Amino acid sequence: MRMLSAGQIIWCFWAPLVLLALVSYHPSKAQGQVPAPRKLRFKVLSSSKLLVSWREPKGDFDSYLFFYKSIPGGQQREIIISKSDTKVLITDYSPSNEYTFSVIAVSGSRQSRPLQGRFKGNRGEIDGGEETEPQRLAESVVPSRNTNEISGGDQFVCHTEAIADIVILVDGSWSIGRLNFRLVRMFLENLVNAFDVGIDKTRIGLAQYSGDPRIEWQLNSFSSKDAVIDAVRNLPYKGGNTLTGLALNYILENCFKPESGARSGIPKIGILITDGKSQDDVIPAAQELRKAGVELFAVGVKNADETELRSIASEPEDNHVYNVADFNIMSSIVEGLTRTVCEQVEQQDKDIKQQQPPEETGAPLDLVTSEVTARSFRVSWNHAPGNVEKYRVAYYPSQGGGPHEAVVDGSEASVVLQHLSSLTEYQLAVFAVYANKASEALRGSETTLALPTVTGLQLFDVTHNALKASWDGVDGVSGYMLLYAPITDDGNPDEREIRVSDAVTELELDGLIPHTEYTVTVYAMFGEEASNPATKQETTLPVSPPGNLQFSDITHNSAHLSWDPVPSGVKGYRIMWVKTDGLVTSEVEVGPASSYDLSDLTPLMEYSVAIFALYDEGQSEPLTDAFTTTPVPGPVNLHSTDVSTDSFKVSWDHTTNDIVLYRLSWAPFTGGKTKEVLLGGSVNKYILKGLSPSTEYEVMLTAIFKDKSESDTVSVVETTLAPTTTIPAATTVTRQAVRNLQLSDETTVSLEASWELDDPNVDRYRVAYGRIRGDDEEQSVLLDGGQRRVLLQPLISDTQYKVTVTPVYSDGQDGISISALGSTLPLLSPENLRVFEEWYNRFRITWDPPQSPTEGYRIIYQPIYVQGPVLEKMVGEDVNSMLITSLLSGTEYSVQVMASYPGGQSEPQLVSTKTLFLGVSGLSTYQVHPTSMCVQWQPLLHATLYRVSIQSTLNDQRQEVNLGGGASRHCFYDLTPSSQYQISIHTRIQEMEGPSVSITDMTLPAPTQAPTEPPTTEPSPTIPPAKEVCKEAKADLVFLVDGSWSIGDDNFMKITRFLYSTMGSLDLIGADGTQVAVAQFSDDARTEFQLSSHGNKEALLEAIQRIRYKGGNTKTGRAIKHVKESVFTTKAGARRGVPKVLVVLTDGRSQDDVNKVSKEMQMEGCIIFAIGFADADYGELVNIASKPSDRHVFFVDDLDAVKKIEEQLITFVCEAATATCPSVLMSGNTMAGFRMMEKFGLVEKDYSTIPGVSLEPGSFNSFPCYRLHQDALVSQPTKYLHPEGLPSDYTISMMFRLLPETPQEPFGLWEILDKDSDPLVGLILDNSGKMLIFFNHDYKGDFQTVKFEGTKIRKIFHGSFHKLHVTISKTSVKVVLDCAVVGEKSINAAGNITTDGNEVLGRMLQSRDRRDSSAPFQLQMFDIICSTSWASRDKCCELPAMRVEEQCPLMPHACTCSQDSKGPPGPSGPPGGPGVRGARGDRGEPGVTGPQGPVGEVGPSGPPGPPGPQGPSGLSIQGPPGAPGEKGERGEIGPAGPMGVPGSPGSPGRDGPPGARGLPGNNGPQGQQGSAGPVGAPGAPGAPGPGGPTGPPGDQGLPGPTGTKGDKGERGDVQSQAAVRAIARQVCEQLIQSHLSRYNSILNQIPVQSAVSVRTIPGPPGEPGRRGPPGPSGEQGPPGRPGFPGTNGQNGRPGERGLRGEKGDRGSPGVGTQGPRGPLGPPGLPGEGRTGSQGPPGRPGNPGTMGRAGNPGTTGPPGPPGYCDQNSCLGYNIGVQPLPHDGYQPYNPAAVAYNADQGGGEEEQDPYYRGYPPQHYPQQPSQMANGHRDYRLNPVHYEDVELRSPGVVGRFSRDVVIVEESEEGGRTDSDEELEPSTPQQQRKKVKD
Repeated sequence: MRMLSAGQIIWCFWAPLVLLALVSYHPSKAQGQVPAPRKLRFKVLSSSKLLVSWREPKGDFDSYLFFYKSIPGGQQREIIISKSDTKVLITDYSPSNEYTFSVIAVSGSRQSRPLQGRFKGNRGEIDGGEETEPQRLAESVVPSRNTNEISGGDQFVCHTEAIADIVILVDGSWSIGRLNFRLVRMFLENLVNAFDVGIDKTRIGLAQYSGDPRIEWQLNSFSSKDAVIDAVRNLPYKGGNTLTGLALNYILENCFKPESGARSGIPKIGILITDGKSQDDVIPAAQELRKAGVELFAVGVKNADETELRSIASEPEDNHVYNVADFNIMSSIVEGLTRTVCEQVEQQDKDIKQQQPPEETGAPLDLVTSEVTARSFRVSWNHAPGNVEKYRVAYYPSQGGGPHEAVVDGSEASVVLQHLSSLTEYQLAVFAVYANKASEALRGSETTLALPTVTGLQLFDVTHNALKASWDGVDGVSGYMLLYAPITDDGNPDEREIRVSDAVTELELDGLIPHTEYTVTVYAMFGEEASNPATKQETTLPVSPPGNLQFSDITHNSAHLSWDPVPSGVKGYRIMWVKTDGLVTSEVEVGPASSYDLSDLTPLMEYSVAIFALYDEGQSEPLTDAFTTTPVPGPVNLHSTDVSTDSFKVSWDHTTNDIVLYRLSWAPFTGGKTKEVLLGGSVNKYILKGLSPSTEYEVMLTAIFKDKSESDTVSVVETTLAPTTTIPAATTVTRQAVRNLQLSDETTVSLEASWELDDPNVDRYRVAYGRIRGDDEEQSVLLDGGQRRVLLQPLISDTQYKVTVTPVYSDGQDGISISALGSTLPLLSPENLRVFEEWYNRFRITWDPPQSPTEGYRIIYQPIYVQGPVLEKMVGEDVNSMLITSLLSGTEYSVQVMASYPGGQSEPQLVSTKTLFLGVSGLSTYQVHPTSMCVQWQPLLHATLYRVSIQSTLNDQRQEVNLGGGASRHCFYDLTPSSQYQISIHTRIQEMEGPSVSITDMTLPAPTQAPTEPPTTEPSPTIPPAKEVCKEAKADLVFLVDGSWSIGDDNFMKITRFLYSTMGSLDLIGADGTQVAVAQFSDDARTEFQLSSHGNKEALLEAIQRIRYKGGNTKTGRAIKHVKESVFTTKAGARRGVPKVLVVLTDGRSQDDVNKVSKEMQMEGCIIFAIGFADADYGELVNIASKPSDRHVFFVDDLDAVKKIEEQLITFVCEAATATCPSVLMSGNTMAGFRMMEKFGLVEKDYSTIPGVSLEPGSFNSFPCYRLHQDALVSQPTKYLHPEGLPSDYTISMMFRLLPETPQEPFGLWEILDKDSDPLVGLILDNSGKMLIFFNHDYKGDFQTVKFEGTKIRKIFHGSFHKLHVTISKTSVKVVLDCAVVGEKSINAAGNITTDGNEVLGRMLQSRDRRDSSAPFQLQMFDIICSTSWASRDKCCELPAMRVEEQCPLMPHACTCSQDSKGPPGPSGPPGGPGVRGARGDRGEPGVTGPQGPVGEVGPSGPPGPPGPQGPSGLSIQGPPGAPGEKGERGEIGPAGPMGVPGSPGSPGRDGPPGARGLPGNNGPQGQQGSAGPVGAPGAPGAPGPGGPTGPPGDQGLPGPTGTKGDKGERGDVQSQAAVRAIARQVCEQLIQSHLSRYNSILNQIPVQSAVSVRTIPGPPGEPGRRGPPGPSGEQGPPGRPGFPGTNGQNGRPGERGLRGEKGDRGSPGVGTQGPRGPLGPPGLPGEGRTGSQGPPGRPGNPGTMGRAGNPGTTGPPGPPGYCDQNSCLGYNIGVQPLPHDGYQPYNPAAVAYNADQGGGEEEQDPYYRGYPPQHYPQQPSQMANGHRDYRLNPVHYEDVELRSPGVVGRFSRDVVIVEESEEGGRTDSDEELEPSTPQQQRKKVKD
């Protein structure tokens, strides 16, 4: 211990006393006042720089606040300055301005008094330029002009081969100062410049010290001299005391070490630069450095102690110690110092080389990382050779960050690195540290894992301004961060952040914007580090709009509005109304009212009205509707009386009391001066005087209102009497006019005029006639006085003529002339052209003759899409049907029929149809081997022979074989390996052979020895992690990739990379997760691998990389069909009950049709995404993909831009692939839910395989429903219907009808049972208690039920169709019946179900233990929708009483009734011999178009396709120029579409695809604006009303037993208010009324208990009232504003055919496809035959073995008259073809199905909206098991009904079955003839 000197002891004694005295002297400072800065000074450094300095205060403080501004008007600036700085450099200084300054010392929250000052420079100085922020003067200040600078002139450079490790130790204490430290940096820069610096050359490190040393950079920090010099120039000034000894010891321990860059065997130099004496001992540290081999140089400046410098430096001291008086002259020693250092380096290098070699050393080996987590991992290695003292592990992030190190003992070989950042790559270096050196580094890298992310994020309890978020907890988190923001179009969301603790996993977000989509993101926080986010989107509910907008008291200038108010929260309503022209919009805001009167309206104008509910949060969506004001009411009943020779009186009746004036005018009818008079509004008669005798006058009357509007003018024509004259015989003769002049018997070229006049003085009659419009002269004819009739001809067709008859008296004088107007008939076209009896080489056309008599008909037909001649035939006027033969198989033809008249031809009536394709379908190869290949196909029903050939595409190798018509497969052998073969099949029926159907495939290569794989060092690719949105996905996913020539090799590689990335986002691959298949297509499709091929992601991704480019043309339609038939199959691995998702990638327009097969796949539940790029057709993508298009259609310019859509595509695909709530096609859009009818097989293609199920008419005749007969017990395994269970919130939507035989005992409409048949979830109907029960198990496993009963629920049991919605949420069950809320009850949240049981329909409750009892009822719809809002959105359009046409989609196959519903009977089909009915065969797959044949010669250019839809907004892609097409014929003008109601304003969306083209309308002349349109067709028959009188008995059948009084019927539609009713509508109504009872009795006969009576079930389902009011037809509006005709089913009579349009371009196939066609049996050989009588029914036989269907029997006799029902066009109760009478099979619930398999075409529609297939008429049970009565069926009559509907033409028959009970209690057959009245009544014409 060193002893204290006497001076030091005295100081230690006095110091406390001095401190006490200072505190006493400054009491304020002792109490906390902050000392103020002192002596503010200014120095101008340049024209724009001002240096401001001050002295630091005396006392403690933390920092400075510096303020300054220029005056006047300058902005004050503020800077926070550290305690060590007392200068600020102002860089925006201007000499012309005056400045104020303020400096404040700050200590904690306290401040000193400000040091203030002003400064103004000389005006001669230059202004400083633009303003910048003031800058602190940090380490350097611009020196004064007197400062000496070190010159870099001819500096010494050390030229030696020896290298060294040089460490410079720089004094950075306060005594140096910042200005001098700048000179030190310049000195160091010159020092470094003298050496050759590099990582393999001389290394230079630097440390700075004061009170504590620090390393500025290590020896190995920089690899070049420039980097070191740059570091010198940026060396910061440290400040502090001078502890040189501590610094010397520090560089020994930290700088001259191997890990710091020091090298073994290299000279080591240390250079100390200091300006004063050290405050600690330097000698021990210097000695240790010298002992370690470091040669020390000491450089002293100014106040340095030279003795101390000598004690530090190495010997000889003379050339190791340098001392200068000031920093300004440091440059003087640079050269000497560098020379000496250079020499010593050379000397040390020589000495080191002479020493002994070092001990054995080396680097560690085999670096390995393990135990990797998000925050740590373990580093291991093998030991280095020699005596290792310790290991040093250095690590740092690869992307930047400070280095860290861990040191372990030399005996250890691993260390765990902790506190790392997640998902970060770290660079590792392990050094072996020996006694005197360190080894080279063993290097490597490792990446930490990602932090655990939040899972199970759910958004629920959504309201219009709030929602709740919940998630699963994450272990080890410090908390959670939640971000939420609305999704806005401008991309700048108002994002909000909430942080919660680790205990919170549920949060409510409120204050949200209504009807806005929000994105919610949750991060798991680990300190300040956040995990990857979990994100969900949810849309807040819109504010409720008003409902049920009604119009009443509509006049010509006013209307009364009323609506249902919003339940709560509404401030008022905004009402907007606008005329149809949309020019002026009126608006008013009212309070919380529910009605309003509109006034000052324009007469006969359509107004659109929108009502918004106003809330504090904004306004709701609008409630919209439209109405039309009535015409201005004019006077009525204008008539004339009191006629004389010069006057007569006119009178009229008033229609309204607001008429202010009448304008009455009159003039001679043949021309002359018009007179006019204005009369008061109360006048109703006037006498016209001063008239000419024997003159015909026209009197016109107009009403004028207050607003100066005028009514329509009414007129009357009257003739004044003739004066009496005197003849020579003194006889007075009165000149008279003919009476009752009529024009009748109009034809296209003639009119017949007739009249009456009994005047013996008339000698003859002059009849003059001429066109009303035209310049030709009037013609006349003279007739004898005894004639009263004349035929006027020849006339011009469709022309109005004026005919004037004048009697000529015997004295030659004319009597009074009388005129009448009449028109010749137009050249009418034939009507209702339709096609039936389609066969492979023929079809039959038929038409209705026009009203005008014709001379014959001209028929023109030709192929549409293939080359073929235009053929023409003429037939006589009495022919209306023609069989066209010798046609091509599978070819679409265009047929035109024109009527021939004497004056020319009518416009053509057009129809297109297609012959059946004579070829096999489903052609595919299997068992493909190197030398053999097999082919299989779906055989054609009527084929007699197949010619099968195989041809090599490389050589002439060919084989051919003929097979019988029953063959379906064949194998070829002796083939060449690795060769491509084309297999072709020609189908032959008798002597007719169809075209070939071909497929191309390649034999496998011959087996070879697999080559030895060369060794590779490439690491296997990293498997991408699954995305969060895909972790719940479970689906069969197929990618269909375009491999055509337009893609190219480079782009195909991009496609495979896209597939790799997309599939890498999936989670579990295989049978328990998502299965993936890939198919590539060009001319044909090739399956790259099937769904079941790969069970893990690694194998799947490897398979993607092996896909090879195919090349060829673009046949997308064929490829999609390949996926449908070959990939989505059970054999290929497709699973039942999981979503099927198809992703199509293409770059061009398909060369075949894609619409039909895409629609078919969507109808089967497949979700299709379409991705287009380059030249893809956007409209075609829309047709391929599911709806809505904005989720399923993607388009990018090229494959480089596919990354932009990848994230969104993956999200949408994975959401669609979620089995819990899969996406399905529903109501035209893709929604989340389950099509339960399809799941149970209750669709037309499958229901016939289910025992106890039959197909019957639904609520409308065009809707099907399914009767579940007693004990049918329809069920399916739960794992196929709900493999992941039920969602937490869902809506059960069912439409059903209870039957008279439905039991009174409770039964389950739908139940889910477990494996022990115990109920889990379900709906129960109690017929006796009249209640509905829902039950399930809650989350605790407790059984819970809720019951709904009352008046509203009782409607279910009234025997009519009802639509039931049961909405189940986590807290309640709500029942909505027929779109009206019944009630809501609370429940607990449900637990999930097991999937090992079954789901059943109609199970009786008493059959809990036995599973063979179920209730009969009718089921029309059954869906489960994964939403609680579905019930409020549904409009119940399937219920007649609820249907509002303007708000509902078109009904399938709707039609209207024509005025003339009598047509000639259709011809009988060609007779054929009866065939033996075989057992029902399996339904065949739909026919396919044959594959591409061999390439032929280049053909002529094909017709251009239809124009595509408008592309998406903002994206313009220039397509390639198309080939010029031939100009087609002028197209037909189609009928106007229905008017839509004004929609709510929405964001602009992408244009949708074009609708299917309708059939052409009838020709008609262009008309002027018409008056109110005719009333629409009547609705379906309504239910019996309460208390009505008993109607008249039906035409047939005995009356049934009296039934109980029915409940009050549901509301019917409001009666039409249209002013004018067309004759066609009147006829239709009369037909309905006259035939209603007949229709019901025929349709609804079922077995009853009585032996003699026939019981009828309730009439057509539904309880429709009077039909609603279609608005009157308006004048055709501008494009985009459709006219007023209503939707199909309630249309007015179609207008006459429009003017013929210009010939349009021919469209591609598939647009406006023909609807379903009834499968007529194949005709027999042509010949003459006679229709046979109906044979007796055969006894039911046992089902035979599967056989081919026989030829059809003869056509039966015509049926009784029917009535015209607009809903029965191709409906489900008429228009069906009977099964052969011996083909009825007995009903056995265990084994026998009710119906034959489906045949014929199938329209592309929603399964719920398909037409009734011809042979699917429901059969009645013939036998009942378990002792029930024996029923036998005897079809006794057919009703022959002709159907005409858009795209569907056919004639079908219906069996009327009458079943009676015998005396023994059994049933006997009773034939009851239904006598037809007339042939015309046997056929009823229903026009579309």
